[in-house]
Amino acid sequence: MRVPALLLVLLTSACAGQPAPLHEAAHPTGTPAGAITLSGAGELTSSDTAAIAYDRKLAPRGAQASATVESSGGVTRTSLVVEGFLHKRRYGAHLHVKPCGKKPDDAGPHFQHQQGKINPSSEVWLDFTTNSEGAGRSSARNDWALNPDRLPHSLVIHSQGTKTSGPQVGTAGDRVACVTLKKVS
Repeated sequence: MRVPALLLVLLTSACAGQPAPLHEAAHPTGTPAGAITLSGAGELTSSDTAAIAYDRKLAPRGAQASATVESSGGVTRTSLVVEGFLHKRRYGAHLHVKPCGKKPDDAGPHFQHQQGKINPSSEVWLDFTTNSEGAGRSSARNDWALNPDRLPHSLVIHSQGTKTSGPQVGTAGDRVACVTLKKVS
């Protein structure tokens, strides 16, 4: 009699006294098949394009940002955490198509799942408002998976919240900072 591999792993784990998480049992590497994870973080400097500040008034020295994009099972989840920004201020943030560069426009336009569609269903909008200590966080869930042949390569923080209507829908002011995203898995 053959026992399916997943059942065998679960039974073995249960016998050892520790249940195996389903995603680890199904995929020994801990990453579901077809999953994509992108990540970028760091203190925003004036020279390192991995995490760069373009406007020191809105992203003061010591400001930091961390972004993670996880895509699997037809869903993409994106999170952003910042520290050291101006207190109680609203910023816009979006995924962009190119890596960060020395100039604000180097990151290219917003990443769009459906090219030409400017809305929070096609783009990833991560607007946030900092607290009294200059920290903020945001997350987004999109009902689509990333295509491994067409990935976002940066997260750009903008000077204003994203306009949700009118002729400038999707815009969020000047580019304040940028974090380059690298593929983790």
